[in-house]
Amino acid sequence: MNMNTWCNYRRINGLIRISRVRFYFASLASFAVNAFLCISSASAASADTYPNRPIRFIVPLTAGAGSDTTARSVAQKLGEIVGQQVVVDNRPGAAGNIGLELAAKSPADGYTVVLVSASNTVNPALIKVPFDLVRDFAPVSQLTAQPYCLTVHVSVPAKSVKEFIELARAKPRGITYGSSGTGGLSHLAGELFAQMAKIDWIHVPYKGGAAGINDLLGGQINSQFTTIIGTVQHVKAGRLRWLALSTAQRSRAVPDLPTIAESGLPGFDVGGWYGMLAPVGTPAAIVNLLSASVVKALKAPEVGERFAADGSEPVGRTPQSFSTYIKSEMTRWAKVVKETGVRAE
Repeated sequence: MNMNTWCNYRRINGLIRISRVRFYFASLASFAVNAFLCISSASAASADTYPNRPIRFIVPLTAGAGSDTTARSVAQKLGEIVGQQVVVDNRPGAAGNIGLELAAKSPADGYTVVLVSASNTVNPALIKVPFDLVRDFAPVSQLTAQPYCLTVHVSVPAKSVKEFIELARAKPRGITYGSSGTGGLSHLAGELFAQMAKIDWIHVPYKGGAAGINDLLGGQINSQFTTIIGTVQHVKAGRLRWLALSTAQRSRAVPDLPTIAESGLPGFDVGGWYGMLAPVGTPAAIVNLLSASVVKALKAPEVGERFAADGSEPVGRTPQSFSTYIKSEMTRWAKVVKETGVRAE
């Protein structure tokens, strides 16, 4: 083979290799585009036909509790709106972490949602949890908001927040307050109150808010952040006294009761709430459909009446708004835990 023939051979062989490489990348690009189109089409199709079977609503707390009542009220109306049964599945344990972990590991297809509470934004600052509320979930909507009442035994002479703060300042560690347990929201409400009011009082943890209310009725403790429903009958009977609400806004259930924020501690805002999450990766179209349906359910008069009986208010947020709220709550409580030195039991 002479030199010219050899050079022509090399040139042709090189062109063949280049053509093969170009064909390979062209095929790869075509495959990627087709795969994307298939996935997009599948997502669109699933969103268009959603829901075509029952939806599981995991409640990570026991049946019969306030959380369960809230979930079942929403589930019933939501099912009517979307045309499929919404089945409540109680999975209690580990302060709600078992049910939330189960939901986080469920298929992200819109057929599993989970109830989340205000306490779940506190837990990561206190204990190790097997999931991340921000990373592992897609927020759907906030369902309710529930205020606490700063409640005192009738033997306490203070008739207002201002008088109560003056009393506590005059008697350092002379005032006690109960809570549903160390690290719970009612405990942290007390820690935040002490921090903002510049008082030093004694925390008495109980295994549940009801146990604390029993001792409050008996005069064993002076005060506690309680729910409206848990103490309304005792206030009417003159055994306990409400001083103010813990949330930034007044409650329609007790419109004449002022808030702590308007009673001398501007910015104080603590309350229980429930919301709905879906596993991360749930198609946005399905999340938005669920969110809009939940908001519609919350506007139903019968749902509002059930919440009012429990001292709760229906809320309803867009997924974006609820996501922002969850992040802000986690940041706020992490700061309070760090500054007050609260530790889980």
